[in-house]
Amino acid sequence: MGTPRNPWDAAEARTPGGSSSGSAVAVAARLVPCAIGTDTGGSVRLPAGWCGITGLKTTIGRISTYGVLPLSPTLDTPGPMTRSVEDAAILLQVLQGADPLDPKTLGHRDAEPMPGLRRGVTGLRLARLPEAERRGIDPEVLATYDLSVEALRNLGAEIVELSLPRGFRDLGALNGRIMSAEAYALVGDIADNGDLPVDEAVRPRIRAGAAISARDYLHALAERERLKLGFSAAMEGVDALLTPVAMTAAVRLGEVDQETTPAFLTRWVNLLDLCGLAVPNGFTAKGLPTSLQVVCRGGDEATALRIGWAYQDATDWHERMPPMAG
Repeated sequence: MGTPRNPWDAAEARTPGGSSSGSAVAVAARLVPCAIGTDTGGSVRLPAGWCGITGLKTTIGRISTYGVLPLSPTLDTPGPMTRSVEDAAILLQVLQGADPLDPKTLGHRDAEPMPGLRRGVTGLRLARLPEAERRGIDPEVLATYDLSVEALRNLGAEIVELSLPRGFRDLGALNGRIMSAEAYALVGDIADNGDLPVDEAVRPRIRAGAAISARDYLHALAERERLKLGFSAAMEGVDALLTPVAMTAAVRLGEVDQETTPAFLTRWVNLLDLCGLAVPNGFTAKGLPTSLQVVCRGGDEATALRIGWAYQDATDWHERMPPMAG
Protein backbone atom coordinates (compact mmCIF):
# COMPACT_ATOMS: atom_id res chain seq x y z
CA MET A 1 0.00 0.00 0.00
CA GLY A 2 3.05 2.28 0.09
CA THR A 3 4.50 4.30 2.95
CA PRO A 4 2.19 6.85 4.63
CA ARG A 5 3.67 10.33 4.90
CA ASN A 6 4.89 11.69 8.17
CA PRO A 7 2.37 14.48 8.92
CA TRP A 8 5.01 16.82 10.37
CA ASP A 9 6.46 17.73 6.97
CA ALA A 10 4.02 19.04 4.39
CA ALA A 11 6.76 19.82 1.86
CA GLU A 12 8.78 16.61 1.75
CA ALA A 13 7.84 12.96 2.18
CA ARG A 14 9.48 11.66 5.35
CA THR A 15 9.30 8.29 7.02
CA PRO A 16 6.74 7.96 9.81
CA GLY A 17 8.69 5.06 11.30
CA GLY A 18 7.49 1.50 11.40
CA SER A 19 6.18 -0.95 11.36
CA SER A 20 3.07 0.51 13.02
CA SER A 21 3.34 3.48 10.70
CA GLY A 22 -0.31 3.84 9.69
CA SER A 23 -1.39 3.74 13.32
CA ALA A 24 1.05 6.50 14.29
CA VAL A 25 0.16 8.73 11.35
CA ALA A 26 -3.57 8.38 12.03
CA VAL A 27 -3.17 9.39 15.68
CA ALA A 28 -0.72 12.23 14.94
CA ALA A 29 -2.88 13.64 12.15
CA ARG A 30 -5.93 13.60 14.43
CA LEU A 31 -7.75 11.09 12.24
CA VAL A 32 -8.33 8.82 15.26
CA PRO A 33 -7.93 9.40 19.03
CA CYS A 34 -5.86 6.24 19.57
CA ALA A 35 -4.58 3.12 17.85
CA ILE A 36 -2.88 -0.18 18.58
CA GLY A 37 0.60 -1.04 17.35
CA THR A 38 2.82 -4.08 17.65
CA ASP A 39 6.41 -3.88 18.85
CA THR A 40 9.07 -6.54 18.18
CA GLY A 41 12.09 -4.23 18.12
CA GLY A 42 10.63 -0.74 18.33
CA SER A 43 7.58 -0.73 16.06
CA VAL A 44 5.37 1.11 18.56
CA ARG A 45 7.99 3.49 19.94
CA LEU A 46 9.77 4.46 16.70
CA PRO A 47 6.66 5.58 14.79
CA ALA A 48 5.35 7.23 17.97
CA GLY A 49 8.64 9.09 18.30
CA TRP A 50 8.88 10.22 14.70
CA CYS A 51 5.21 11.22 14.55
CA GLY A 52 5.19 13.13 17.85
CA ILE A 53 2.75 10.95 19.80
CA THR A 54 2.86 8.67 22.85
CA GLY A 55 3.55 4.95 22.44
CA LEU A 56 3.79 2.19 25.05
CA LYS A 57 5.80 -0.98 24.45
CA THR A 58 4.28 -3.40 26.95
CA THR A 59 5.86 -6.34 28.72
CA ILE A 60 5.57 -9.59 26.79
CA GLY A 61 2.39 -11.29 28.01
CA ARG A 62 0.76 -8.08 29.23
CA ILE A 63 -1.56 -7.94 26.21
CA SER A 64 -2.69 -10.99 24.25
CA THR A 65 -1.16 -11.51 20.82
CA TYR A 66 -3.91 -13.91 19.77
CA GLY A 67 -5.09 -12.85 16.32
CA VAL A 68 -1.96 -10.75 15.66
CA LEU A 69 0.07 -11.83 12.64
CA PRO A 70 3.22 -13.14 14.37
CA LEU A 71 6.71 -12.02 13.45
CA SER A 72 8.69 -13.25 16.45
CA PRO A 73 6.60 -14.88 19.20
CA THR A 74 9.51 -14.52 21.65
CA LEU A 75 9.58 -10.73 21.19
CA ASP A 76 6.18 -9.60 19.84
CA THR A 77 4.02 -7.40 22.03
CA PRO A 78 1.06 -5.10 21.25
CA GLY A 79 0.74 -1.65 22.78
CA PRO A 80 -1.30 1.57 22.72
CA MET A 81 -0.48 4.57 20.56
CA THR A 82 -2.16 7.76 21.79
CA ARG A 83 -1.87 11.53 22.07
CA SER A 84 -1.10 11.49 25.79
CA VAL A 85 0.26 9.26 28.53
CA GLU A 86 -3.07 9.30 30.33
CA ASP A 87 -4.80 7.99 27.21
CA ALA A 88 -2.17 5.26 26.96
CA ALA A 89 -2.83 4.25 30.58
CA ILE A 90 -6.56 4.06 29.90
CA LEU A 91 -6.08 2.01 26.75
CA LEU A 92 -3.67 -0.33 28.55
CA GLN A 93 -6.40 -1.13 31.06
CA VAL A 94 -8.76 -1.99 28.22
CA LEU A 95 -6.30 -4.18 26.31
CA GLN A 96 -4.60 -6.12 29.09
CA GLY A 97 -5.81 -9.29 30.77
CA ALA A 98 -5.48 -13.05 30.85
CA ASP A 99 -6.42 -14.75 27.58
CA PRO A 100 -6.61 -18.58 27.45
CA LEU A 101 -5.71 -18.31 23.76
CA ASP A 102 -2.35 -16.72 24.64
CA PRO A 103 -0.70 -18.68 27.48
CA LYS A 104 1.89 -15.92 28.02
CA THR A 105 -0.83 -13.70 29.46
CA LEU A 106 -1.79 -16.19 32.17
CA GLY A 107 1.25 -15.45 34.34
CA HIS A 108 0.63 -11.71 34.63
CA ARG A 109 -1.42 -9.77 37.14
CA ASP A 110 -3.07 -6.75 35.54
CA ALA A 111 -1.12 -3.51 35.75
CA GLU A 112 -2.82 -0.75 37.71
CA PRO A 113 -1.51 2.49 36.21
CA MET A 114 -4.21 4.91 37.32
CA PRO A 115 -3.79 5.01 41.14
CA GLY A 116 -0.19 6.26 40.93
CA LEU A 117 -0.32 8.04 37.58
CA ARG A 118 -0.27 11.58 39.06
CA ARG A 119 2.10 10.94 41.96
CA GLY A 120 4.98 12.74 40.29
CA VAL A 121 8.61 11.64 40.19
CA THR A 122 9.86 12.86 43.56
CA GLY A 123 11.88 10.07 45.13
CA LEU A 124 12.36 8.12 41.90
CA ARG A 125 15.88 7.29 40.73
CA LEU A 126 16.23 7.68 36.97
CA ALA A 127 19.36 6.69 35.05
CA ARG A 128 20.63 8.81 32.19
CA LEU A 129 21.94 7.44 28.89
CA PRO A 130 25.46 6.00 29.42
CA GLU A 131 28.12 8.24 27.84
CA ALA A 132 29.29 5.49 25.48
CA GLU A 133 25.78 5.21 24.00
CA ARG A 134 25.60 8.91 23.07
CA ARG A 135 27.99 8.44 20.14
CA GLY A 136 26.26 8.65 16.77
CA ILE A 137 23.11 10.32 18.07
CA ASP A 138 22.15 13.53 16.25
CA PRO A 139 23.10 16.65 18.28
CA GLU A 140 19.54 18.04 18.11
CA VAL A 141 18.17 14.76 19.47
CA LEU A 142 20.72 14.82 22.29
CA ALA A 143 19.86 18.43 23.08
CA THR A 144 16.16 17.73 23.57
CA TYR A 145 17.02 14.56 25.49
CA ASP A 146 19.32 16.41 27.90
CA LEU A 147 16.64 19.05 28.49
CA SER A 148 14.13 16.28 29.27
CA VAL A 149 16.46 14.71 31.83
CA GLU A 150 16.93 18.10 33.50
CA ALA A 151 13.17 18.69 33.49
CA LEU A 152 12.63 15.43 35.39
CA ARG A 153 15.42 16.36 37.80
CA ASN A 154 13.68 19.69 38.43
CA LEU A 155 10.44 17.80 39.10
CA GLY A 156 12.13 15.93 41.96
CA ALA A 157 13.70 12.82 40.41
CA GLU A 158 17.24 11.79 41.28
CA ILE A 159 19.32 11.41 38.11
CA VAL A 160 21.98 8.70 38.37
CA GLU A 161 24.63 7.09 36.19
CA LEU A 162 24.30 3.47 35.11
CA SER A 163 26.86 0.96 33.87
CA LEU A 164 25.36 -1.61 31.54
CA PRO A 165 26.83 -5.09 31.03
CA ARG A 166 26.44 -4.89 27.22
CA GLY A 167 26.04 -2.11 24.70
CA PHE A 168 22.74 -1.38 22.97
CA ARG A 169 24.08 -2.35 19.54
CA ASP A 170 25.19 -5.79 20.74
CA LEU A 171 21.85 -6.34 22.43
CA GLY A 172 20.02 -5.18 19.31
CA ALA A 173 21.98 -7.58 17.13
CA LEU A 174 20.94 -10.49 19.34
CA ASN A 175 17.34 -9.31 19.16
CA GLY A 176 17.65 -9.26 15.36
CA ARG A 177 18.99 -12.82 15.29
CA ILE A 178 16.05 -14.16 17.26
CA MET A 179 13.60 -12.10 15.20
CA SER A 180 15.04 -13.26 11.88
CA ALA A 181 15.05 -16.95 12.82
CA GLU A 182 11.46 -16.90 14.04
CA ALA A 183 10.17 -14.72 11.19
CA TYR A 184 11.64 -17.05 8.58
CA ALA A 185 10.14 -20.09 10.32
CA LEU A 186 6.72 -18.42 10.27
CA VAL A 187 6.56 -16.61 6.92
CA GLY A 188 9.62 -17.86 5.03
CA ASP A 189 7.45 -19.65 2.47
CA ILE A 190 5.89 -16.31 1.55
CA ALA A 191 9.24 -14.52 1.31
CA ASP A 192 10.74 -17.33 -0.78
CA ASN A 193 7.93 -17.20 -3.34
CA GLY A 194 8.85 -14.53 -5.87
CA ASP A 195 5.34 -14.59 -7.35
CA LEU A 196 3.78 -13.22 -4.17
CA PRO A 197 3.46 -9.43 -3.71
CA VAL A 198 6.01 -8.95 -0.92
CA ASP A 199 7.84 -5.61 -0.68
CA GLU A 200 11.30 -6.15 -2.13
CA ALA A 201 12.87 -4.28 0.79
CA VAL A 202 11.10 -6.59 3.27
CA ARG A 203 11.69 -9.89 1.49
CA PRO A 204 15.47 -10.12 2.21
CA ARG A 205 14.92 -9.26 5.88
CA ILE A 206 12.72 -12.30 6.29
CA ARG A 207 14.96 -14.54 4.19
CA ALA A 208 17.96 -13.63 6.36
CA GLY A 209 16.61 -16.06 8.93
CA ALA A 210 17.37 -18.99 6.62
CA ALA A 211 21.07 -18.61 7.42
CA ILE A 212 20.56 -18.95 11.18
CA SER A 213 21.07 -22.52 12.36
CA ALA A 214 18.98 -24.16 15.08
CA ARG A 215 22.13 -24.21 17.23
CA ASP A 216 22.69 -20.47 16.85
CA TYR A 217 19.03 -19.74 17.50
CA LEU A 218 18.96 -21.77 20.72
CA HIS A 219 22.23 -20.19 21.84
CA ALA A 220 20.68 -16.76 21.25
CA LEU A 221 17.68 -17.64 23.42
CA ALA A 222 19.97 -18.86 26.20
CA GLU A 223 22.13 -15.74 25.95
CA ARG A 224 18.98 -13.63 26.21
CA GLU A 225 18.12 -15.20 29.55
CA ARG A 226 21.63 -14.56 30.89
CA LEU A 227 21.51 -10.95 29.74
CA LYS A 228 18.14 -10.40 31.40
CA LEU A 229 19.66 -11.40 34.73
CA GLY A 230 22.68 -9.15 34.18
CA PHE A 231 20.56 -6.13 33.31
CA SER A 232 18.31 -6.72 36.30
CA ALA A 233 21.35 -6.63 38.57
CA ALA A 234 22.63 -3.43 36.92
CA MET A 235 19.24 -1.76 37.45
CA GLU A 236 19.15 -2.54 41.17
CA GLY A 237 17.82 0.52 42.97
CA VAL A 238 17.02 2.35 39.72
CA ASP A 239 13.39 2.93 38.70
CA ALA A 240 13.92 3.68 35.00
CA LEU A 241 16.51 4.30 32.31
CA LEU A 242 15.99 7.35 30.09
CA THR A 243 17.14 7.38 26.45
CA PRO A 244 16.10 9.00 23.18
CA VAL A 245 13.76 6.84 21.11
CA ALA A 246 15.74 7.26 17.88
CA MET A 247 19.17 8.55 16.93
CA THR A 248 17.73 11.07 14.45
CA ALA A 249 14.45 12.75 13.67
CA ALA A 250 12.40 11.40 10.76
CA VAL A 251 14.44 11.18 7.56
CA ARG A 252 13.32 11.76 3.97
CA LEU A 253 11.85 8.64 2.36
CA GLY A 254 14.49 8.73 -0.34
CA GLU A 255 17.23 8.62 2.27
CA VAL A 256 15.98 5.57 4.16
CA ASP A 257 18.67 2.87 4.29
CA GLN A 258 16.88 -0.45 3.83
CA GLU A 259 20.07 -2.35 4.69
CA THR A 260 20.09 -1.23 8.32
CA THR A 261 17.64 -0.38 11.12
CA PRO A 262 16.91 2.81 13.08
CA ALA A 263 16.02 0.70 16.13
CA PHE A 264 19.41 0.88 17.90
CA LEU A 265 17.87 2.46 20.98
CA THR A 266 14.73 0.31 21.13
CA ARG A 267 15.53 -3.31 20.20
CA TRP A 268 17.36 -4.03 23.46
CA VAL A 269 14.15 -3.32 25.40
CA ASN A 270 12.37 -6.19 23.61
CA LEU A 271 15.36 -8.49 24.01
CA LEU A 272 15.44 -8.01 27.78
CA ASP A 273 11.64 -8.20 28.14
CA LEU A 274 11.29 -4.71 29.58
CA CYS A 275 8.59 -2.11 29.03
CA GLY A 276 9.21 1.23 27.36
CA LEU A 277 7.27 4.44 26.88
CA ALA A 278 7.87 7.00 24.11
CA VAL A 279 6.78 10.58 24.79
CA PRO A 280 7.30 13.70 22.63
CA ASN A 281 10.06 15.90 24.06
CA GLY A 282 10.82 18.64 21.54
CA PHE A 283 11.48 19.55 17.93
CA THR A 284 14.42 19.98 15.59
CA ALA A 285 15.13 23.23 13.81
CA LYS A 286 13.12 21.86 10.85
CA GLY A 287 10.07 21.29 13.05
CA LEU A 288 10.39 17.51 13.32
CA PRO A 289 9.45 15.89 16.65
CA THR A 290 11.93 14.15 18.92
CA SER A 291 11.03 11.66 21.63
CA LEU A 292 12.08 10.51 25.10
CA GLN A 293 12.08 6.80 25.95
CA VAL A 294 11.35 5.73 29.54
CA VAL A 295 12.45 2.12 30.10
CA CYS A 296 11.29 0.21 33.19
CA ARG A 297 11.48 -3.36 34.41
CA GLY A 298 9.23 -5.94 32.85
CA GLY A 299 5.76 -5.69 34.35
CA ASP A 300 6.26 -2.13 35.60
CA GLU A 301 4.26 -0.19 33.03
CA ALA A 302 2.70 1.78 35.90
CA THR A 303 6.04 3.42 36.75
CA ALA A 304 6.85 4.20 33.11
CA LEU A 305 3.44 5.83 32.72
CA ARG A 306 3.85 7.73 36.01
CA ILE A 307 7.15 9.21 34.81
CA GLY A 308 5.71 10.01 31.41
CA TRP A 309 2.64 11.69 32.92
CA ALA A 310 4.80 13.88 35.16
CA TYR A 311 6.85 14.96 32.16
CA GLN A 312 3.79 15.72 30.04
CA ASP A 313 2.15 17.59 32.91
CA ALA A 314 5.16 19.92 32.96
CA THR A 315 5.50 20.33 29.16
CA ASP A 316 3.22 20.77 26.17
CA TRP A 317 5.08 18.93 23.40
CA HIS A 318 2.34 16.26 23.22
CA GLU A 319 -0.27 18.95 22.58
CA ARG A 320 1.36 20.30 19.41
CA MET A 321 -0.40 19.47 16.14
CA PRO A 322 1.37 18.69 12.85
CA PRO A 323 0.80 20.83 9.73
CA MET A 324 -1.04 17.95 8.04
CA ALA A 325 -3.43 17.26 10.92
CA GLY A 326 -6.97 16.53 9.82
